[in-house]
This record gives sequence, structure tokens and C-alpha cells, in this order.
Amino acid sequence: MARTDCSPIRLMPLCLTAEELAQLTGRRRPSAQLKALRFMAIDHKQRPDGSIVVLRTVLDAAPGIGHSSKRTEPNWGSGT
Repeated sequence: MARTDCSPIRLMPLCLTAEELAQLTGRRRPSAQLKALRFMAIDHKQRPDGSIVVLRTVLDAAPGIGHSSKRTEPNWGSGT
């Protein structure tokens, strides 16, 4: 189905914001955030200025964190 209006499509930012990163790690300082990300085995990068980058796609793929593309359906055939 084609779009009929001219309103712009709003996309999610590529990376987590500083606030989202603080929520995810429970920490504010970059050194503490790095430690938390390593502990949680979440892939991340550190910029030359010391700030941390976590791509949203990394969280979507992380078990127990992101959105699962696999839907769970009830087993209507089970006799329990």
C-alpha cells in the first residue's frame, strides 16, 4: 500500500541515547557503563572521546533484552 500523505517517516536513532545507556547499565560514568556492558555481554564500541556506542540492533538481537521476531503461540492441542 502506497503512502498518500507527505509527512516524513520518523526513524529510531541508530544508537542508544546517553539516557538510554544509563538506564540499560544502571550507571552514569562511562567507565562503569563499560564494565556493566561487558558483564552483560552486550556488544559496544568506545569513541575516541570516551563516550560509548551501543547500536539498537545489538539489543534487538540480545536474548532477553530486545524484541523477539519469533511469536509464541499457545498450544491448543495439549490436553492439560
